Amino acid sequence: PAGDGQNLVTEDVTVVEGDVATISCRVKNSDDSVIQLLNPNRQTIYFRDFRPLKDSRFQLVNFSNSELRVSLTNVSISDEGRYFCQLYTDPPQEIYTTITVLVPPRNLVIDIEKETAVEGEEIELNCTAMASRPATTIRWFKGNKELTGKSEVERWSDMYTVTSQLLLKVGREDDGVPVICLVDHPAVKDLQTQRYLEVMYKPQVRVSQNYPLQGLTREGEPLELTCTAFGKPQPTDMRWLRVDDEMPQHVVVSGSNLLISNLNKTDNGTYRCEASNAVGKSHADYMLFVY
Repeated sequence: PAGDGQNLVTEDVTVVEGDVATISCRVKNSDDSVIQLLNPNRQTIYFRDFRPLKDSRFQLVNFSNSELRVSLTNVSISDEGRYFCQLYTDPPQEIYTTITVLVPPRNLVIDIEKETAVEGEEIELNCTAMASRPATTIRWFKGNKELTGKSEVERWSDMYTVTSQLLLKVGREDDGVPVICLVDHPAVKDLQTQRYLEVMYKPQVRVSQNYPLQGLTREGEPLELTCTAFGKPQPTDMRWLRVDDEMPQHVVVSGSNLLISNLNKTDNGTYRCEASNAVGKSHADYMLFVY
């Protein structure tokens, strides 16, 4: 029976699919015994510096009394397993080294439930990392803030496909912000993909006083107000009205501007600018008091 491998040293090998694995069998105290390397089916790959196995992917890197070092090029999953280092002493000694093959995810895809969302809506995003081993860890970010998704792992023979689901309630501040799906996996660095959110929101409306720039709205003087509104989609419909009252005859409205050329006390009241788009309607008020 094989004794323990007390005079033999080796290390486990982890390698990315397609790369080169190097297996080293070393002897601590050499006594000219023969070193050999066997594959997981216990076929001899190398016996000294001779290769009985007809697989040219195995090449000798170093051979001496104290070391047999062999490289295996273009590693595939089928190469995984235990490889045995043997020393022909009496009794023979043997230790094993394990080759582990990593496979990076084939691709990374974000799928958004709807291309365009409306503020306040909750949307679902899914990120899928195809066919990797081991299974991938998926992380989500919105801008640079990390979010928490829910992952599901599917196994297909030796490969794992992971899908992570993210539920996201969107606001207007999310419009144009990237949602990033990032992969944590030993076989790959910095693998990520992103989609930009498109969020529709109702107009934001502001009324500003152009004239008088500072100071009081005095009788007999002019008043000019401007209404600005932006939203997504950009509001097309904008109108001025007077709250709880008719608009005075002498008020001139042109587009987003409202002009009263000669203020008097009867103009006192609240003037409202309303803007609307496909999402909804908003307004801003200006309270006029004539001194």
